[in-house]
Amino acid sequence: MPEFDLVTAEWLDARFGDAQAPEHVGLADALHRASEITEIVVDLPTQWPALLRQLLLPVVVHALGVPANRREWSARFAQGGFSAAELDKLDDYLDEHRHRFGLFHPETPFAQVADLHTAKGETKGSGLLVAAEATGNNVPLFSARTEGDPPQLTPPEAALWLLHAHCWDTAAIKTGAVGDPMVKSGKTTGNPTGPLGQLGVVVPVGRNLYETLLLNTPIGVQGRLGTPQWTRRIGPAWESRAAQGLLDLWTWQARRIRLISEQTPDGIRVTRVLVAAGDRLTLTPDWEPHTAWRSDTAAKGAKKTTKKASTSTKPALQRPLRHTPGKAIWRGMNALLAVEADDTASFHTSELLDQVRGLSSEGLIDDQYPLRAETFGMVYGNQSAIVEDVLHDLTPLPVAALRADADVHFAVLEATEQAEQLAQALNHLSADLRRASGLDPIPWDKGQRPGERLLYLLDPLMRRLLRGLQTLQDPETLDRGQLAWEQHARRLALQVADSVHAAVPESVFAGRATRKPDGTLAAAYPLGIAVKDFYRRLNRVLPRTKEERQTASTSDREGD
Repeated sequence: MPEFDLVTAEWLDARFGDAQAPEHVGLADALHRASEITEIVVDLPTQWPALLRQLLLPVVVHALGVPANRREWSARFAQGGFSAAELDKLDDYLDEHRHRFGLFHPETPFAQVADLHTAKGETKGSGLLVAAEATGNNVPLFSARTEGDPPQLTPPEAALWLLHAHCWDTAAIKTGAVGDPMVKSGKTTGNPTGPLGQLGVVVPVGRNLYETLLLNTPIGVQGRLGTPQWTRRIGPAWESRAAQGLLDLWTWQARRIRLISEQTPDGIRVTRVLVAAGDRLTLTPDWEPHTAWRSDTAAKGAKKTTKKASTSTKPALQRPLRHTPGKAIWRGMNALLAVEADDTASFHTSELLDQVRGLSSEGLIDDQYPLRAETFGMVYGNQSAIVEDVLHDLTPLPVAALRADADVHFAVLEATEQAEQLAQALNHLSADLRRASGLDPIPWDKGQRPGERLLYLLDPLMRRLLRGLQTLQDPETLDRGQLAWEQHARRLALQVADSVHAAVPESVFAGRATRKPDGTLAAAYPLGIAVKDFYRRLNRVLPRTKEERQTASTSDREGD
């Protein structure tokens, strides 16, 4: 049976320029044409960071090394694509390791264990690799298949889902493989999710694949590169350990897997697999480049016994920042733009975005470069044994906003904070009007509050603002952009407020008294007070529109 060589087989769907239909390319071809490829098309968004980390980045970094400093990075970036000498090195590297890139190689199948088997020879359906398929405890609500009807994966599909499993696989019980000393009763328990499932993944994105690869290459980390998984032989036994360098972390073998292929009338298909326990990260290293960080001080509730202890400063504990379901990436800009955080700060951005800040500070990357930030996450349920949701977002990110002293930095943070405050103002209005009609406010975790509707309406407006700030020319343009943002935001807030007013009865005009816990009547909260409070909040959140309206009113009076 053919080995399906990932280097030459056309298994990646690459989009070139503005073309609608992708072309099929192999790994070598993708690297040779990296400056022309604008997107690698995948079936599920979370396959992209798996492909990037498990294959594309490690090959490039292991073959070419990392830039020693920012100027070397800038020189590579200015090339626009791999040089002829670099392509020769990449080709030589792929030739040297060609035997490790055969998907069905009889001895060293890519990212698998060749002779992996159980004591009784059991296998499972290929749906075990597919996050959206029903298998075991993972039964998506609208799955089109059952576990008894596994998908017939083509080799390209199987390769992508194989990489995906190493990064995002669910936790809990895994099949026990022969040669795994930790097997009990044919099972291995206590398996965590794949390493990316424990992060809020942040990937800087450029104009093409070449630029994206460089934007995701850390500078000056020669001392902690390590080696990728295909440079060593991996068997069924596994261990809990720390990552031994960046390439080890990127190509982490979180599972022991074997794809079982067969020849069908439609060609080679993978319908059966074996997925067993794999290596476990003892902790996410603080040099993990694809996540932002949350800083926690000493554990809550810890008692301080001396005055000296009460005044001492303990280093903050860093942990990966997870993405919130239903929350657009721009609503987390305070974390993405936390580029100069100290030990007491709540957030710190990813190493790669901080790297762009340094390049921008030295003028090595243009402030008008169309940088984008793409985020990925997985929501697990039932002891992390099932996939409940896949998180994905992509937004423009002005390069200048990454510098804490830049006007654009403050403008972006101000606009995102204004959006949140406008949503709160609408929620307060809704709560006041419901109290005036004798009802309780909408609970924060139930139903749809009007603030969420506003944030949904503001989403395209915010992304347009971020795109505009990427091409900023002068301070006057920034002022006009901020004013335009506030004008549109005010209009949308009033639009949602009108819908809130329309949903309450006429009785709210006078309000309705309620009883306090002691039995006395509380003062009624009529419509006029609720609306006045809303406009007060609106004017405080959007000061430029308030000033504009006051100026217009003064001009009208002078004209009269």
